[in-house]
Amino acid sequence: MKTILITGCSSGFGHATALYFLERGWKVIATMRKPNPELFPTSDNLHLLPLDVSDAASIKNAIAAAGDIDVLVNNAGIGVLTSLEGTPMSTVRDVFETNTLGTIAMTQAVLPQFRANRSGTVVNVTSTVTLKSLPLLAVYTGSKAAVNAFTESLALELEPFNVKVRLVLPGLAPTTDFGKNAMPRMENTQLEPYQPMLDGIFNAMHQPQPTTKAIDVAEAVWQAATDPHAPMRIPAGEDAVALANGAA
Repeated sequence: MKTILITGCSSGFGHATALYFLERGWKVIATMRKPNPELFPTSDNLHLLPLDVSDAASIKNAIAAAGDIDVLVNNAGIGVLTSLEGTPMSTVRDVFETNTLGTIAMTQAVLPQFRANRSGTVVNVTSTVTLKSLPLLAVYTGSKAAVNAFTESLALELEPFNVKVRLVLPGLAPTTDFGKNAMPRMENTQLEPYQPMLDGIFNAMHQPQPTTKAIDVAEAVWQAATDPHAPMRIPAGEDAVALANGAA
């Protein structure tokens, strides 16, 4: 039985991915800052662990408790939609600590066992905003674009050890809690000159359009984890696929 460790499993993509692998007979280590057993069905193959990817001690404890794993999914992330001018540097640091440095730290923590076993897969979940830039997302986009570049370089570094590294790029996902969870970081940050731009973005989001569902991301992670010939970048969601094809 293979084992997968997924970060950020309290909702959205991480939660859906954990359920997807659990239903297919994998041992799933679902991590979140405050584990909640009520989010998942009872299963001998499910292990919930506390994890804050921005805290070195938390990472060390989670990796020790997890034991040997076959796949790491770096899904935990936070967002912010506001002007750079109005964003406190403390918020900028928080976003990069979780999205970028958290991903790097988690990956670094599993590499000794992956290299020694000469097997393993790292799947990093980023975003299609790295393919098509949007306004008021400079900080978030920067944090995810850094992960893209990190992942593609790391894949070359780990190839001699038979360790695979892949990217999953979701599109707009209005049915998850991602936007709601970002709201506290946006309070009192929006400057009046940028308000028309923000209004335009919100109006566009509410127009009928292709989007990404959590199950789309779960399926893309499954491909990255189980298909040895999976491409480096895997778009997840109807809008993401269309954008990736257009970008190509």
